[in-house]
Amino acid sequence: MVAVRSQTMRITAFFSTHPVFTYDEFAVFASETRSGNVNTRKATLRRYLDAGQIVRIRRGLYATVPPGQTPEATEPDPYLVASRLARDAVLAYHTALQFRGRAYSTFNVFTYLTAGSTRALSFKGSLYKATPHPRELVAKAQKDFGVETTEAAGLDILVTSLERTLVDVLDRPDLSGGWEEVWRSLESVEYFHLDKIIDYALLRGNATTTAKVGFFLEQHADALMVGNEHLDRLKSAIPRQRRYVDRLRGQGRLVESWNLIVPLDILNRSWEEPA
Repeated sequence: MVAVRSQTMRITAFFSTHPVFTYDEFAVFASETRSGNVNTRKATLRRYLDAGQIVRIRRGLYATVPPGQTPEATEPDPYLVASRLARDAVLAYHTALQFRGRAYSTFNVFTYLTAGSTRALSFKGSLYKATPHPRELVAKAQKDFGVETTEAAGLDILVTSLERTLVDVLDRPDLSGGWEEVWRSLESVEYFHLDKIIDYALLRGNATTTAKVGFFLEQHADALMVGNEHLDRLKSAIPRQRRYVDRLRGQGRLVESWNLIVPLDILNRSWEEPA
């Protein structure tokens, strides 16, 4: 009886420190506490599911029901959910900005990087979408460049740094809320480590993306203390021919210093015009 009570206390303690957890994380805990074989572990989780103390988000992923709440009312931290939808999940693009409190708008779409293929998940009004690592990084075995380990609710999660995120959202505004959201979000950041931005942009090896980064930094040179030495490094890797900033193209104007055709909405900051 004492052993059963002790084991129950250990499991309860695990749940209290793991508001979102995978089956693998629970299995590691169980093996460390000698909590039976695979069938016993599965039976244990099933018992707590039936008791309404945990909820299944999807197969192999669970959330703890806080004391005093019901499973139906439980809304787990979406960043924790995204971080555990794949073993190598990295919060990225607009989700990385939002996690760091730098997004202009709050979205209920959460994007994460993974080397695997994971289907989109809809849960509690949020949509979780996986996207592959940029091919250039995979080819150079550098997919973890600019990935940081941080903490949410006491658990480690992986998220792209602000410097990497700047390059990523300029590269893929479609994963980041569009140009207005990207511009307004990045402008809320008071400081970037400029050399890290440039190192990552050059590592990507995409001339158009490099030019986008250079254009953004040039537009914000005073606020971000961007010098000619920073811009010159980027200019060495810009396109030789004119490129469109936006894949949708449309009306724009050539910015010769970067060989970029930039949409008029960005150049004129149309979102600042009075309604």
